[in-house]
Amino acid sequence: MPRAARDRRRLESGPNLGPPGRRECDVTDAIIVLTTVDTEELARKLASGLVETKLAACVNIISPVRSIYRWKEQIHDDREMVLMIKTMANKFREVRDFIREHHTYELPEIMAYPVAAADEKVVEWIKGCVTERPQ
Repeated sequence: MPRAARDRRRLESGPNLGPPGRRECDVTDAIIVLTTVDTEELARKLASGLVETKLAACVNIISPVRSIYRWKEQIHDDREMVLMIKTMANKFREVRDFIREHHTYELPEIMAYPVAAADEKVVEWIKGCVTERPQ
């Protein structure tokens, strides 16, 4: 099979989840935002604040993780926690700004990853949690 046809077939079938010509999932508008923190208190503060302000449907606090990184020309080896923030792409800037405002790090890590495939009911739940409803 020529490469172009093989690539087209792969695109048509989605992310290796279904047969050619039938997509079992679509790329969603949901995203996962990751950030790291150094204390459980800060992890809870950020997680609660993001959910309470409807910027996130859910925040998982994953602990402990070991981070080895370069900062200000020194190598650091620290214990941290990862916050896995479930939200929608249109909320990224607000989530980023919330983290910047409440974080204790000089430069908090804030990175978003698209959710390529998900149960559509979960995506609808996330969307419903972060969407403002008219009063």
